Amino acid sequence: MGFCKFSKFSFLFLISVLFVSTAEENARLGNDRVALLSFMSGVVSDPGNSLQHWNSTNVHVCNWSGVSCNHERDQVVQLDLSGRSLKGTISPSLANLSSLLVLDLSKNFFHGHIPHELGSLFQLKQLSLSWNLLQGNIPSELGSLHQLVYLDFGSNRLDGNIPASLFCNGSDSLQYIDLSNNSLSGQIPFTSKCSLGELRFLLLWSNRLVGQVPRALSNSSKLQWLDLESNMLSGELPSDIISKMPQLQFLYLSYNDFISHDGNTNLEPFFAALLNSSNFQELELAGNNLGGQIPPIIGDVSTNLVQIHVDDNLIYGPIPPQISNLVNLTLLNLSSNLLNGSIPYELCRMEKLERVYLSNNSLSGEIPAALGNITHLGLLDLSMNKLSGSIPDSFANLPQLRRLLLYGNQLSGTIPLSLGKCVNLEILDLSHNKLSGIIPGEVAGLRSLKLYLNLSSNHLHGPLPLELSKMDMVLAIDLSSNNLSGTIPSQLGDCIALEHLNLSSNSLEGELPGSIGQLPYLKELNVALNQLSGDIPVTFQASATLMAMNFSFNKFHGNISDKGAFSLLTMDSFIGNDGLCGSIKGMPKCRKKHLSHLVMFLPIILSLFATPLLLMFGQPLVWNSKLGNRLAVVNGADVEDEEKERKELKYPRISYEQLIEATDKDMTALVTDFGIARLVRGVDETISASDSISYSSADGLLCGSVGYIAPEYGMGKRASTQGDVYSFGVLLLEIVSGRRPTDDDKGSSLHEWVKSHYPHKLESIVKQALARCSPGTMPTSYDDNMWRDIILELVELGLMCTQYNPSTRPTMLDVALEMGRLKQYLANPASMLTGEASSKDVAHLITQ
Repeated sequence: MGFCKFSKFSFLFLISVLFVSTAEENARLGNDRVALLSFMSGVVSDPGNSLQHWNSTNVHVCNWSGVSCNHERDQVVQLDLSGRSLKGTISPSLANLSSLLVLDLSKNFFHGHIPHELGSLFQLKQLSLSWNLLQGNIPSELGSLHQLVYLDFGSNRLDGNIPASLFCNGSDSLQYIDLSNNSLSGQIPFTSKCSLGELRFLLLWSNRLVGQVPRALSNSSKLQWLDLESNMLSGELPSDIISKMPQLQFLYLSYNDFISHDGNTNLEPFFAALLNSSNFQELELAGNNLGGQIPPIIGDVSTNLVQIHVDDNLIYGPIPPQISNLVNLTLLNLSSNLLNGSIPYELCRMEKLERVYLSNNSLSGEIPAALGNITHLGLLDLSMNKLSGSIPDSFANLPQLRRLLLYGNQLSGTIPLSLGKCVNLEILDLSHNKLSGIIPGEVAGLRSLKLYLNLSSNHLHGPLPLELSKMDMVLAIDLSSNNLSGTIPSQLGDCIALEHLNLSSNSLEGELPGSIGQLPYLKELNVALNQLSGDIPVTFQASATLMAMNFSFNKFHGNISDKGAFSLLTMDSFIGNDGLCGSIKGMPKCRKKHLSHLVMFLPIILSLFATPLLLMFGQPLVWNSKLGNRLAVVNGADVEDEEKERKELKYPRISYEQLIEATDKDMTALVTDFGIARLVRGVDETISASDSISYSSADGLLCGSVGYIAPEYGMGKRASTQGDVYSFGVLLLEIVSGRRPTDDDKGSSLHEWVKSHYPHKLESIVKQALARCSPGTMPTSYDDNMWRDIILELVELGLMCTQYNPSTRPTMLDVALEMGRLKQYLANPASMLTGEASSKDVAHLITQ
């Protein structure tokens, strides 16, 4: 009976204890729930719906997004809402989460002040509010967080002094402190009472801190990462402090007002202090006022060092060869100092170097050819020095080279052809030197160039290479202030990404190609101080992107309107062109010309005489060609100056006699399409290309054969040498592909058919051409790869000649030069198409 009473009593007691315990658990979790909902009320924007299940009766608090509880699931111990794009203020109610260990609200858009109430979260170990819009002072109450291990307030808008209690509160738990990228001011509040013996990371960069680095920081002997960059700290470099940090790996002191020892003349004590840090990896001292020489002891720093930034200082003297002992260095930046002497040959032993900046010093001597042995080198900046000699050929051995900056030196000689082997090059700047010779086609054809090519202010001469058109990703080309001559290739219109083009201060002549004005992203054009003539094409005025243009000091003529892109220009853009007139302020007004009756009736008279002349001379020519008679062959001088040759022969004259033999016999008559401009224009040699007389089928004139006829002829355009180039291109594509221009039953042209295979589907065409045309008695040096190169070049040339827009086609002189280079390649494969074809080469090409 007594046992039963005791059992009943025990059972009732147990039930009451469980009831009280459950009630307490529910009360604690209920308080946390209320605190979280109060925090939620301060969130005004939740684009990711991260809090949509909060306050749901069907979801337990511990299962709310970003919320974690203890094992008993009766207390919230973690709130992590980082990176949710939440917007609002941080509610002080979070201080009621009494068991919170982790509070992470980083990478959001919280604004306002940091609640000082958070200082009552005594168990908090991690507090991260970085990457928000918080402002005001850091609450001193946070110094009460004695269990705090990780503190991150970086990248906000905090200001005021750093509270001393944050660093010096008797606690030794802090290991990570990040207050960077704010507007904090005052001194770093470390005193002798601050131990922080466990501190490993101290990031205070990009603030407004002043004073010296506190000596008490040396108590943090476990420090691995110290970043004080971009402040206003002053005094001598903290060598004594650094010497007591054996675990230091990363030291960033750039962009302050530090000086070196002994009155800013001695850097050796600082580098000696680094010798104690056996795992040291990165050093940044840029942008201070450091004086003195780089001491030889730098070679004794840890071989784990991978980056050195000491640029933008007052360091003088030579580069010590001992620096080559840092065999794992990947970045060396000594630019913008007062260094002199030569570039040490020993640098070439640092095989892991990827970026080398030595610009804006007074280095002299030649560029060491052995730099070409640093195979990982991706950036080399030797600009703004006093370097002389030639550019080493060995740069061709740098397959990873992306940026080569050698401008502002005294380099001479020619631009190495071998630079064309740097197939990953994105920036090439050789400007402001004494380089001479031509621009190699191999360099001009670097398709990898994505940013800019600058060869300005040298002594380069010769024509603009056609290969420039291959740079379809380059943003800027500057060839100004040289001695370049010849015409501007219309193929520059193929540089479709081009935004800036400067060809000023050369000796360029001829017309300005309208295709350049059609570039879709061109913003700036400068062709001033040349010998360009003709009208300024309307494409430049019609451009929707051009913002700045300079046509001054040329020989342009014509009427200039102030409409379109020209509305942004002043007379300064046109000055020095006596033939220009129009509505630009300060420009002479255009006078109206009264046409004489003779000029009005001239087209009619010419059309009456043109038809009999064509019947008299054209029909016998075509007849003779059908019988297999050879046509007159032009000599080399005719091709070199095709515009001057209009004196004796009025029959169409061709320059590819051997090409006739390579075609099908049934198609010999079609060869007469090339040179038809001479036949038709031979009616009156006094008519210039700019006259308004047009020859079309409406005038009773036949302008070519089906498949070979230039497309502009079908629209009534007059016969032109550009149409002849088109016919030649069709014939070239026919020879390479083995297809007639009329073979496609779908109505597409031979140009369109070949272009549909270009550039990745040409293998079948190449194989057929090799089987059909490759001579069987060639020397062994003439392998299939060489013939493959020849065929691919011919395909590209044929496609360029048959472009739909006549203004984008090359001239016949350009074509002959290109064919001359191919012939030179056949004669000497080792030349790799490096030389320019001379006029003699062109003559041989035409007559053989």
